[in-house]
Amino acid sequence: MAISARVSDRLSAGLKRFQPILEAAKTRDVNESDTSMIVTDMLAEIFGYDKYNEITRELCIRGTFCDLATKIDGKIQLIVEVKAIGLELKDAHAKQAVDYAANAGIEWVAVTNGSHWRVFRVIFGKPIDQELVLDLNVLELSARNTTHLENLFLLTRESMTKSALHAYHDYKQATSRFFLAAVLTNDTVLEVVRRELRRVSPDVRITVEELRNALQTDVLKRDVIEGEKADTARKKVARAATKMLRIRKEADEPVEEERAEISDQV
Repeated sequence: MAISARVSDRLSAGLKRFQPILEAAKTRDVNESDTSMIVTDMLAEIFGYDKYNEITRELCIRGTFCDLATKIDGKIQLIVEVKAIGLELKDAHAKQAVDYAANAGIEWVAVTNGSHWRVFRVIFGKPIDQELVLDLNVLELSARNTTHLENLFLLTRESMTKSALHAYHDYKQATSRFFLAAVLTNDTVLEVVRRELRRVSPDVRITVEELRNALQTDVLKRDVIEGEKADTARKKVARAATKMLRIRKEADEPVEEERAEISDQV
């Protein structure tokens, strides 16, 4: 992804400034309140939020205030759940923040102890769920590594305004083993494979369903074709295929209408 020189310089400088601060805080094993102060400064100096207008501790959801939240043009973008820097982050730590976000219709949640950042996308279903999208440790990043800076960029104000975090999530979904398995076992793809097999071995006659069974039985691992995530991936692929067919049909309709008009004129 393209990052402007200005933002890249800010990320590099921010890493160099805050890595020693985080190391010192970790050595002192500072508490959650002190960690929250560091995180607030990181949101401003590394991630580019206006410290006084775009970072708040005053977001109240169902009578409870979340640790931190970022907002752009008055709209909350990200709820940040802060833990003490010495605490190891676990999935359970995201649950409370995800519940807050779901109740307020907020899509993104970050859980951090200052050095370790885990970003979740809230899945508004029944039941409410979350999906881990970004997992990085600031202390392990290099200010000279382009990939590290690109990952860090995803948490920035600029990323939120450009929907870069959404795009990154879509990319991760598209390259997940569940999604790839769903694409490989889709009728459209299997039809292409069947034609290729006939080209290579003209005497072979195999159906789409036989190909699907062969892939599911002998090629793909069971965990990528069974379960909730596999079902979700298949549904998404099916919806995309249906949408594409509809678009093609709509594109062909004017041609058919034009042919009908010519036929009538003749």
